[in-house]
Amino acid sequence: MKLSMPRFDQAPVLVVGDVMLDRYWHGGTSRISPEAPVPVVKVEQIEDRPGGAANVALNIAALGAPASLVGVTGDDEAADSLSNSLKGAGVRALFQRIAHQPTIVKLRVMSRHQQLLRIDFEEPFATDALALVSQVDELLEGIKVLVLSDYGKGALKNHQALIQAARAKGIPVLADPKGKDFSIYRGASLITPNLSEFEAIVGGCADEHELVSKGAALMHDLELGALLVTRGEHGMTLLRPEHPALHLPARAREVFDVTGAGDTVISTLAAAIAAGEELPHAVALANLAAGIVVGKLGTAAISAPELRRAIQREEGSERGVLGLEQLVLAVADARAHNERIVFTNGCFDILHAGHVTYLEQARAQGDRLIVAINDDASVSRLKGPGRPINSVDRRMAVLAGLGAVDWVISFPEGTPENLLREVKPDVLVKGGDYGIDQVVGADIVKAYGGTVKVLGLVENSSTTAIVEKIRGH
Repeated sequence: MKLSMPRFDQAPVLVVGDVMLDRYWHGGTSRISPEAPVPVVKVEQIEDRPGGAANVALNIAALGAPASLVGVTGDDEAADSLSNSLKGAGVRALFQRIAHQPTIVKLRVMSRHQQLLRIDFEEPFATDALALVSQVDELLEGIKVLVLSDYGKGALKNHQALIQAARAKGIPVLADPKGKDFSIYRGASLITPNLSEFEAIVGGCADEHELVSKGAALMHDLELGALLVTRGEHGMTLLRPEHPALHLPARAREVFDVTGAGDTVISTLAAAIAAGEELPHAVALANLAAGIVVGKLGTAAISAPELRRAIQREEGSERGVLGLEQLVLAVADARAHNERIVFTNGCFDILHAGHVTYLEQARAQGDRLIVAINDDASVSRLKGPGRPINSVDRRMAVLAGLGAVDWVISFPEGTPENLLREVKPDVLVKGGDYGIDQVVGADIVKAYGGTVKVLGLVENSSTTAIVEKIRGH
């Protein structure tokens, strides 16, 4: 299954559900309390993150998709914190604020990246279900996917009204279910229980065959479009009527914290489906995203650059020969990971030891190396008839195989100045005995604050000399 990055910017999603605030108190521990055998934490940092349905909306926005959120909060400081965080992330948040009730807050006391204690502040909400359904119905215009993010806290009291309102407009409904009664999700396009939630409804599953069989029966009984069971270290299983089961292995390299992983799955699914992806591809993307998030501490959003890089790694295209549009995206992703971009250029007609040493030295100036090479016509103009010896495709393939080189691109002009204006590398490197002001494009790079460096060449290594020797001159 070949994966690609969807156009999330054209994929508006509406999330409805239980909003909560994840609050973290971070501090060091150096002693045990004299009052009880518990560590004393000296709080040094307080961090607030949107949780529950708010985290789903935040994840959708982080992928670059337009996200709206409807939920229920108190009329308090925690609700203000949520609103400010979501607004800052580009989420359109519309809260039903209920006076004299607290916003749901989950307070975690952390020390040395370990959770020592969790304290929950919550009371059941007296939600105005009719008002919420009416509000959602008005917001559905232009929406591509509706997500019901259900934590059983009281925001969702009339699931069927919400599902039917979306279905009447042809909008898929995705639900992250909770509780012992899944009949409230009847008619949903997809539900995403984890294995324990699934088994609480259908009974224990001794093997995958039993899981598939019981899942098919559940889909039939509840008239579901599909069922995705998330299975922790065993990955995910996608079930659809009249289709074979699709089992995807877990993608996590190292599991650090599973908090919020279910939110990441449904948010990536929703954004991908809204962007027009077929369900198996959307699930594969969600599986990759889940593998990223469990390597982070606490509830965390997955950014578009992180997901794109995971896709590139999956497809083996994280490095290599790129077109201009691909290169611009790759550079943007690298910058999102705080990586320093190095750029060099040349003909590289016959690759020799001098080139290899030079490219290794160039790569050492940063984290990613772009090698831009003249196409065949421009090499002929620069070097004369009979050059290049190797075509541009062959030259790019050889360069892309070097460990020091991340990305290779060709250009038709005599100089790479247009490329430099597009890519804006942090460092422009050239080999030879030039002065920095003689390097082509130096003025462009220095104008936006970049660095220009000249590296020496390895002696007795020249493509022209090698060609002359081969020709017997």
